[in-house]
Amino acid sequence: MGLKKVLVSDPVAEDGIKILKEVAQVDVKTSLSRAELLSIIGDYDALLVRSGTQVDAEIIAAGNNLKVIGRAGVGVDNIDVEKATEMGILVINAPEGNTISAAEHTMAMMMALSRNVPNACSSLRCGEWKRSKYMGVELYRKKLGIIGFGRIGQEVAVRARAFGMDILAYDPYISSEYMEKQGCRGVTLDQLFAEADLITIHTPKSADTRYMIAADTLARMKDGVRIINVARGGLIDEKALHDAIVSGKVAGAALDVFESEPPGDSPLLKLEQVICTPHLGASTEEAQVKVAVQVAEQFVRLFRGEPVQMAVNAPILPPETMAELKPFIPLMTVMGSFFMQFFGGRVKHVAINYSGEISAQPVAPLTTALLIGLLQVVLKSDVNYINALPTAKQRGIKIEESTSKSVPIYRSLITAKVTTEEGTHIVGGTVFEGKEMRIVQVDDYNIEVIPSRYMVVNRYHDRTGVVGKVGTLLGQNSVNIGSMQVGRNLGRGEAMMVLQVDSSMPPEIIAEMQGDDLMIRSRFIELPLEGMIAGG
Repeated sequence: MGLKKVLVSDPVAEDGIKILKEVAQVDVKTSLSRAELLSIIGDYDALLVRSGTQVDAEIIAAGNNLKVIGRAGVGVDNIDVEKATEMGILVINAPEGNTISAAEHTMAMMMALSRNVPNACSSLRCGEWKRSKYMGVELYRKKLGIIGFGRIGQEVAVRARAFGMDILAYDPYISSEYMEKQGCRGVTLDQLFAEADLITIHTPKSADTRYMIAADTLARMKDGVRIINVARGGLIDEKALHDAIVSGKVAGAALDVFESEPPGDSPLLKLEQVICTPHLGASTEEAQVKVAVQVAEQFVRLFRGEPVQMAVNAPILPPETMAELKPFIPLMTVMGSFFMQFFGGRVKHVAINYSGEISAQPVAPLTTALLIGLLQVVLKSDVNYINALPTAKQRGIKIEESTSKSVPIYRSLITAKVTTEEGTHIVGGTVFEGKEMRIVQVDDYNIEVIPSRYMVVNRYHDRTGVVGKVGTLLGQNSVNIGSMQVGRNLGRGEAMMVLQVDSSMPPEIIAEMQGDDLMIRSRFIELPLEGMIAGG
């Protein structure tokens, strides 16, 4: 994926810019208005932002040459990932770069809240000496509830344990066994609300996490609980939190993020029990360098055609896994394209069975590759590893995957059973010696097809002379046959013939072939073999 021009629209550490300049033209324009960005974004292959640029659907649609959008940070709230995915644009971030800074800021906010540091400092600056007013509480032996046990949540846990705190952790995607190994007790969200003395949130913002702390959940918390949010605004219903603090249910809150930023005249800012900072979780010199370098390095990997490791809207696999899947990915695209060009029809359901050695691998990229082959024939547009699955779902295609360890003949066998409005058909394939693709099944025909760019595929009544007629017709039209495979169904008296030919041909030849009384179906197929990439 060549990245010739990169636009940087927010301030990014110079260390990252230097890396980008090694492989592409980089334009740093950090004071663009929205109108200016709209007018120039179409000239760029890549866009690098922080939180200051809103990359919405309109901006993305205007970026008709965009291949990747990078966020020098963790959150991608300011990027319309769904629209980017629809357009086949990769979105990457730097999830590790600000981990330590965010964890340290969480601990700073937690300690400042527990010991009333900001208010005591402000009082002292005003000439007061009110020690009793700012009596605090210890963290030692307090129960800390961590919501979201990802990188930052785990780093907070490490630091909180050093203070002698008991850690309760909730994360629906991480096992309790893993949490126990990290010195934490895995609990349900209700248990965490009921037991925690302090609660800190470290989840992304989504439809599922919006207002996860609201009036109903606040009511289930311990009296006198303290709440810290250095993650994302919108995870807390700010009005409900304000009311809970005023009522005495919540002893205080430490907020680095808000629903609207800046928060303006938010009532929370008027409460003495609330301490706040202006979204400083990642604002350290070290974090800004780390996130810039990480995103820049991912851009360089794309430029070199290597798989990225921090994609938001594409599967991320270890290099050793990709090595195992690599020969099967083009096979799946070929199988999907072969199916649509030979059988056609509006696809309703795709059931894929992975058997043999391939069943031990993560098969999602292979399923995506099959969908690419199917959809490219139908849509005649750019369908890729970013937008294939969403596009299939938008078209109402149901996808089913299954695996089985044993396979009678091959080391690995993949069969796709595709249902269209016209019926259900099967295409099966394998890879020989780790590199040679073969289509080995078409419906109930066992036929070892060597995929080539140009092929003529015929299903016909198995009678003397059919093969000769096809050869004569192609010869008369100067179409050279490179090789041929035949599969027979003796029970039905039918056969399938696949010819690898050297060139494309006009539809009139296929129409004449189809006109023979013994011919059931004739199709010319052009497979996407040139320029295929094995990692998306």
